[in-house]
Amino acid sequence: MRAPLRLAVVGTTCLLMIPALTGGAMLQCQEASAYLPLDDWTMPYVEHLIATRAIADPSPLTRPLRRADVVHALEAADTARLSLAAAATLHRLRAALASEQRQPHVRATGGVGAAVANYARRDPLAAIDSTGPRQAGSGHGTGHADLAFELAAGHVVATTHLQLDTRLKYDPDWFGKKDRAIAGRTAEAYVAAQWRFGEVFFGRLDRNWGPAGIQGLLLSANPYGLDHVAVSVGSARLHVAAIATQLDDRDSLGSVVHRFMMQHRLVVAPGRWSVALWEGSVLAGRDRSFEPWYLNALTAGILEQWNNGGNVNSFVGLDFEHRAPVSIFGQLMLDDIQVDRGGATDQKPVSYALTAGVRGGIRAAAWRVYYTRVTNLTYRNEDSLQVPLYHALGTGRNFDDYDQLTGTLGLLPRAGLLLTPEVTYLRQGEGDPRLPHPVVSAYPTTPTILQGVVERTVRFAVTGAYAPSGRVGLSFDAGVHRITNFEHVSGDTRTRFLGSVRLSYRLRTEGALP
Repeated sequence: MRAPLRLAVVGTTCLLMIPALTGGAMLQCQEASAYLPLDDWTMPYVEHLIATRAIADPSPLTRPLRRADVVHALEAADTARLSLAAAATLHRLRAALASEQRQPHVRATGGVGAAVANYARRDPLAAIDSTGPRQAGSGHGTGHADLAFELAAGHVVATTHLQLDTRLKYDPDWFGKKDRAIAGRTAEAYVAAQWRFGEVFFGRLDRNWGPAGIQGLLLSANPYGLDHVAVSVGSARLHVAAIATQLDDRDSLGSVVHRFMMQHRLVVAPGRWSVALWEGSVLAGRDRSFEPWYLNALTAGILEQWNNGGNVNSFVGLDFEHRAPVSIFGQLMLDDIQVDRGGATDQKPVSYALTAGVRGGIRAAAWRVYYTRVTNLTYRNEDSLQVPLYHALGTGRNFDDYDQLTGTLGLLPRAGLLLTPEVTYLRQGEGDPRLPHPVVSAYPTTPTILQGVVERTVRFAVTGAYAPSGRVGLSFDAGVHRITNFEHVSGDTRTRFLGSVRLSYRLRTEGALP
């Protein structure tokens, strides 16, 4: 049997544990490493190898992953027990992600491509209706190009990633300019200082807190371009982390209202278990600043609210995962739970969100089944400006008042070809986090979940990615949606096909910093 591949170290042992914001992982010689973006072409393959237990998860319950951590996990894999397709895919990922340069270095990547789709949103399950929160956006043929630069020296890494994508003009979630021939954005732009027991980060990077492949309940990649400050202190098995960000200002009665969000997190990972306890606070006010007692990463925001008498919308939550041949995972968020029922204000429906699921994998196949729900008034608040929305996009889930049951099967029939059949049953009520909070007199008649006419969707789909080399890539999604009570109109049943195909050509170069 072939021995596991291991990362070669010249001179002295320099694999040190570093937790940083991602939850703890291995980095070479404590040198800084850039993150792999959540939408990087390599990530579906990396997640599949993690799900099949071909490689270890460098950072359970937290995404994105550092590139150096992924390379180390790939190097440590025992390829003898993998299928030929999985082993060949693993070697391609190593070739694409590994660096031949010692620190300091500069790295440049870029690409061009084209796509065609009959919907404009990033998530096809969010693209069901012609209007409303789940409106699909118009389908088009689109073009895209991107260019990313990375500079790493010692403990510091800086990255900027520019994108041009005509799809953005048609995406209902895009809050930028839509009246130009070409829409562009800065997808990532950050500087991070990383050490053995911590990290300080400032910039723009999509993040997700929670089980892999499931949208986080309060921190996810839903909003475009959420700039933030992040810190982490601790070891791989025990650390605290925090992010702080300013949400978009709003206008209220002719006055500019400033809005802020803070999230704290404690991660404990003993053996196969990973557990994260977290909380979040959303602040808003005309003359409000980001008070230091909420910025303090080692305080509990909900206690500061009680003790300082501040006006804050607080959230508390739990994420967990147990890694085994059949793994369990879940997440829970409490928004507003009424204990007493004595007064009129105590009749408010409870607000919470949860996910529970199981997954497993063998050789080149991985399966997952999970159930998730978000109640009617989750994310909403009596103060309509103290909501975790950024340019009307949820910083966690982008919808509420729904539940969903999903099953997926990931298959790797040949090197670089990943197919994922999916079956989903979705129930969506008429509630939405962008709607005003109900008045007190409406509490008794406001349902906890599934308000009004419930739209039901059954989705049969297959998504796929094919990367015959590190330069050429093809991805697609094809799904049939059987929708009952279309757009919340009783008795209106429709069948819709949603599909997309995307072709990309990528280039990469790197060298020592001059």
